[in-house]
Amino acid sequence: MKENICIVCPNGCRLRIEQRANGFSVAGNLCKRGEAFAVTEMTNPRRTVTTTVRTSFAEVPVLPVRTAQDIPKEKINDLMHLLAGIRVEKPLGIGETVVKDALGLGVDVIASSNALKE
Repeated sequence: MKENICIVCPNGCRLRIEQRANGFSVAGNLCKRGEAFAVTEMTNPRRTVTTTVRTSFAEVPVLPVRTAQDIPKEKINDLMHLLAGIRVEKPLGIGETVVKDALGLGVDVIASSNALKE
């Protein structure tokens, strides 16, 4: 049995997950989303990544960014290494693409601030 805390909603349910012959048994969740999270966490854990990238603008030296969708948890370090080498050279606003199809995962990295477009 594995224990985990659900991060889908503010409840923070303490999940107990057991692998069975026909799938997984989940206990401790207060909603169906917790059950889905537990199964995903056991089979293909994914996360949204938030960080910053450098810019060429003295007034805004870094721009907050995030992945547009979750990426596999084991790819987070690779993504962080990629983003460490990125420098934004043009003004971007919220939702605009900073890196398209990062790491070939089909997920864009997007700006999460209008700091450069004000």
